[in-house]
Amino acid sequence: MIAINRQARFGIGQVVKHRLFPFRGVIFDVDPTFSNTEEWWDSIPEETRPSKDQPFYHLLAENEETEYIAYVSEQNLLADDTGDPVRHPQIPEFFETYDPEKHTYLPRDSATH
Repeated sequence: MIAINRQARFGIGQVVKHRLFPFRGVIFDVDPTFSNTEEWWDSIPEETRPSKDQPFYHLLAENEETEYIAYVSEQNLLADDTGDPVRHPQIPEFFETYDPEKHTYLPRDSATH
């Protein structure tokens, strides 16, 4: 099988929402292809299991009740255009400020050594 080198559609700091489930979040990392455990993969119902050969995104996520970390395939994400910031408590660890017009967070400078 030939691997397809796909460009990620979403970027670090972008606010996105899930296509099927009621949650949204800010992207803090991107894997070019699936890079989680097989146990996690097998826990997804087969009829809704996405392809592994696409970008997967790590999100600081929120729903109506709570905040958490989510791992989501590109096919299940849409840009969130509400302009509302995400309320996840770990945002200050990764990002400096929020730009509501661009629906993105400005990443912290990670080159501090």
